Amino acid sequence: MDLTGTAALVTGGASGLGLATARRLTAAGATVTIVDLPTSAGADIAAELGGSFAPSDVTDPEQVAAAVATAAASGPLRVVVNCAGIAPPAKVLDREGNPSPLDGFERIIRVNLVGTYNVISQAAAVIAKSEPTADGDRGVIVNTASVAAFDGQIGQPAYSASKGGVHAMTLPIARELARYGIRVVTIAPGIMETPMLMGLPQAAQDSLGEQVPYPQRLGKPDEYARLVMSIVDNGYLNGETIRLDGAIRMAPK
Repeated sequence: MDLTGTAALVTGGASGLGLATARRLTAAGATVTIVDLPTSAGADIAAELGGSFAPSDVTDPEQVAAAVATAAASGPLRVVVNCAGIAPPAKVLDREGNPSPLDGFERIIRVNLVGTYNVISQAAAVIAKSEPTADGDRGVIVNTASVAAFDGQIGQPAYSASKGGVHAMTLPIARELARYGIRVVTIAPGIMETPMLMGLPQAAQDSLGEQVPYPQRLGKPDEYARLVMSIVDNGYLNGETIRLDGAIRMAPK
């Protein structure tokens, strides 16, 4: 898909995987709207890239609808990438053996799963009404799951459930949106160089990297972004979750 003169929307686009993706999409000719929290560096990043910043909570339908409208105002919306997410650890039982507060579990599910669905639904409604390309394509939506969806660790029940949900809804949504010429693909990253991990001591980062069979290092955000671009370019990729993890399979803890 040629992105010249098109619009793209990236949630969580002010840092990490989303920022790397926003830069790649811009380089490919798209005008990128970054969706992130008002406290993020989204405005500065958007100015740098010549795009727009739509401060939004991905779980809020009205805010997301406004962000989608902002993106669509700059050209036909062809690419949506869901990178917004949170990952606070929490076990089922706390240190005293009591149930952990339910609101923590619900918050992770709401941001990671409900938020992703909200962005998909709001964006798809706009993309479906756009003029298709000569090939009949209208757009592609790329979601972010995690290897935790398949081999989650102790302390990740909520995170694994949220990312497992993103994986599970990929195929039914791809099947539904096929009639509109909209593809839906999910990436499940492994241990990546995100701001959260980069805040760890170097020894801890090296230890995590050594757990990866090959290459024995953390994944780079630009490797995620390059996979997004491959998905955009390859029109036969649809309804699939792709692991980007150096062949790692996470240990229990």
